Amino acid sequence: MGKWADNHFGRFREWWRERRSWEISEEGRANICKMRALVEARDGSLAENDAGKKLLVAARTELDSAGKLLDFEEHHRKPLGSHITSAQIHLNAARLLWVRSFLSTPQDIKPYLPSLLAVVKEHLSSADERRKSVENVRRHNSLGNADVVMITEAVEAAQAVSLREELRAGSFVRIVWVVAGFLLVLALSIGALSAAWPKAVPLCFNPPKSMEARAAEAETPEAASPVMYEVVCPTGTDPSPPSPDLDVNFEMTAKGRDYFVVEVAGLVAAGLASASALRKIRGTSTSYGVPVALAALKLPAGALTAVGGLLLMRGGFVPGLSALDSSAQIIAWAIIFGYSQELFTKFVDRRGQAVLEEVRGPGDPPPGARRRGDSPGGSSPESRAAALT
Repeated sequence: MGKWADNHFGRFREWWRERRSWEISEEGRANICKMRALVEARDGSLAENDAGKKLLVAARTELDSAGKLLDFEEHHRKPLGSHITSAQIHLNAARLLWVRSFLSTPQDIKPYLPSLLAVVKEHLSSADERRKSVENVRRHNSLGNADVVMITEAVEAAQAVSLREELRAGSFVRIVWVVAGFLLVLALSIGALSAAWPKAVPLCFNPPKSMEARAAEAETPEAASPVMYEVVCPTGTDPSPPSPDLDVNFEMTAKGRDYFVVEVAGLVAAGLASASALRKIRGTSTSYGVPVALAALKLPAGALTAVGGLLLMRGGFVPGLSALDSSAQIIAWAIIFGYSQELFTKFVDRRGQAVLEEVRGPGDPPPGARRRGDSPGGSSPESRAAALT
């Protein structure tokens, strides 16, 4: 029994470890290994009394901190995207310390200029003076201490921009999840309250009686209804309401499951809308699940828009659609209103896509997207968001 439990719980722990950002964690470990190799190679080329050795010692400390953040057995916390970003901060610090170690021998940094310039171009616009300084340094035949300082400043600025992009993506995901959770609680609360008090705000309509119902009442006058309308609710219908009071007839026909059925219909429609929206999602190389959060937001939103839309119809807000004829029509309109949550969430989708575009990654940019430095004036987040729409 103990061996079986260890085996299965071990698999569960492995799944828990890999469930979110395991691949990106491995990429981070590989980058730490490469950076450590560069630090060791640089340390071996320096004299014992060189001031750069102290910088390399600090770089090793930063690499050790980054490695611990990526080793989830060290802190026993969930492998969230924040650990990847924190590890990247320490890796960036190690890279800056490594670059500063070239102050004693500026010429030795020249083979690394293309990769450093690529990092700068990735995050700084072509109008940025720090980027221009690095581009000018690359054209020099000989390098000095001032050139190394300019390279360091440019790389540090690029890393700061990259960090802000990652933090903005993480903040956006957290906000979307909080809003989705709030909407889910709101939808569940509405379903629970309507089940406890089904007669408070019934989702019922009073269409005119059909010709068949009128003919049947004409044949049996003693059983005729005092009103000339039917009562139609999501899960029940009364073709012959017994009371002349509309509210009393609604209360007698309404059921506690009406709101729940309508919310489920809206939830299903929102799920279909989320599946349809997948065709526009390219995915992300970041450790933050922006597309998943956007899809999750649509589900409770669909349940709420289904209820809200039917309440507007019941109040006569939509001309000509104030009296639905059957329960099937009510459910059909609930599906339509549930799918219509796209009218509200599409703005969040656009912002989410813009956030993903702002986060630079190792891959190519999406089709039609331009990086910040591709045009003389760069491209602002607003222009990228407009291009996506």
